[in-house]
Formats: sequence, C-alpha cells, structure tokens
Amino acid sequence: MARALDAIPGVHTIDTRMCGRDRVTSAYLVAAERPALVETGPTTSGEALRRGLRDLGIGPADLAHIVVTHIHLDHAGGAGALAPHFPDATVWVHERGAPHLADPTKLVGSAERVYGAERLRELFGPVQPVPRERLRAVADGDRIDLGDRQLEVVYTPGHASHHVCLVDSASGGAFVGDAVGVFLPDVGILRPASPPPEFDLELALSSIERIAERRPPVLLFSHFGPHAEVSHLCALAIQRLRKWARIVEQTMESTEDLDEVVRMLRAATASEVAPATGDRRALLEDRYELLSSYEMNAMGLMRYVTKRRDAVAEAGGGQARPRGVS
Repeated sequence: MARALDAIPGVHTIDTRMCGRDRVTSAYLVAAERPALVETGPTTSGEALRRGLRDLGIGPADLAHIVVTHIHLDHAGGAGALAPHFPDATVWVHERGAPHLADPTKLVGSAERVYGAERLRELFGPVQPVPRERLRAVADGDRIDLGDRQLEVVYTPGHASHHVCLVDSASGGAFVGDAVGVFLPDVGILRPASPPPEFDLELALSSIERIAERRPPVLLFSHFGPHAEVSHLCALAIQRLRKWARIVEQTMESTEDLDEVVRMLRAATASEVAPATGDRRALLEDRYELLSSYEMNAMGLMRYVTKRRDAVAEAGGGQARPRGVS
C-alpha cells in the first residue's frame, strides 16, 4: 500500500513502492494553490502513486503540475500513463528530455540495451508518450508557478544531461533526483548513481557542489525521502564518486572485462557497506542493487573513462587520468 508521509511543511512524500518494495522510490506532492507532483516513478508504480495522491485529497481535477527531475524510467517512465488521470496537469521536464517523453522510442531503446527487454518490462512496465501539448520544457533558472509558492529549476547534469533539481521557494528544500546519489533511510548508506550512457564525473561533481552552495535545509531524494544532513551528504557524495571513478579507472589499466571491474569495485568499497549487518544488509543487497547496482555504476564509469581517454588521445595528449579523479 502506498504511504504518504510529511516531508517538510507543505510537501508530502509518497512511497510509490517500485517493484513492490517499500522505501525505494519517492514521489512528492507539493501542496499549493496549484498543486504539483514531483516525480512519477515508472508505469508499474502508477496505481500506488494514484492511491497516495487520493489519500492526500488530490482528485483528477486537482493536480496542476507534474514535474520530473530527469527522464530515466524510475523517475519519469510513468508520466505518460499518469497524464490521462490528471487531465489538467502540465508536465514539466528539462528541455533535453522533453522530446523523449513525447516520443519515448529512443529512451526505451537505450534502457533495453542496459537492462534487456524482459527485465525492462518487469521493472518499469510499458512507457507511454506524453501528449506534446501537455509538455513544457524548462532550463536553468526557470520557475514553475504554483500560485503561493514556486519551484526553481537548477540544472544539475552529470548523472544525465537532462537532470534538474528543483528548489521550493516556501521551504528552501531541494528535490535532488539522483544528483547526490541513492540514500535509503533505514539502511543509511549513500551510494553513487553513475549509470550509462551519459554519466559525466566532472559535471556530476560540479552539480553536487552547486546544490551544497545553495545550503538547502533538506535534500528531498527520489531514492528515498527527505534528509537534513545536507553538508555531510553532499561532501560524502563527492568523496565517493571520486573514489569509485578512481577504482574503475585504475582497474581498466589492466582489464576492461565488466565482471572483473565489478568485482574490484565491490571489493574496494566494501568498507562503505560494513555498517549494514543482518536485516539491514539484506535490505542493502535487495534495494540498492535494484536502484544503483555495482554493475550499473561500473558500466557508466567505464563508459565515462573510455570517452575521456578517447578525447585526450584524439587531441594528441596521450593517456591522462580523467579530471575529477584524485
């Protein structure tokens, strides 16, 4: 059953129970004169999401806005299926992502190459297009007007080129999508999110720094929920991204076999999950691997390192360590 929880004043967390699991994917209702939903989750979470909205008193004619931080299927895959249930809601997405919500063919194709078609259907369900007349593209600095509050768009690429954060004008809280990584409250471990095909280390680090500089009172993670340890989590996210990138880059000096890179990455970061034992360790393996597996992170980091090496070689600079890796 979906659960709606208070996050910060005027913002409610909806547990959309992706793949039937608790505390995996957050959607947020921003209560305002013109209410907004931030994130939809995948199509498979649609029923739970709609139930959560009903529990908060939101009927089909009440929702004015649907906003997604980026177009990855665990964040926006359900937007097309959700839109008909809320016919007055405008769907907002970064300008780089808008064409792919209107026509998700390339988006689904890219995801199939990562997950495989059968696993993709199991995790996310079918991806329906959002009618073009319902879509609005946003860019850095834009503001989405909710009447008595606004959502400011902060462009935060790195995890993906179409990733934005949203800052609530009433509370200062920042909806951070995957920009800071994955942090599940009952396990309490921050894991990077560096998926293929677009992950870029330098941009990801800059985006986290930009979020930290805003000094929001709370980070509203899409995986999962609100957390007030803003400075600590941003610093830890930067530290771990650099560490994971360094491990992958060094391993690729001797092998580019994915299984071996995953093995080395898992071994070299074992201390990060050491606090999780017993039931917490089971939760870690189940839900973190679903959201941001070692294999997924390794694939994204390997692609990033390869692109950086190719760019340096093409420029005639020979081998060079990727910027941001220390």
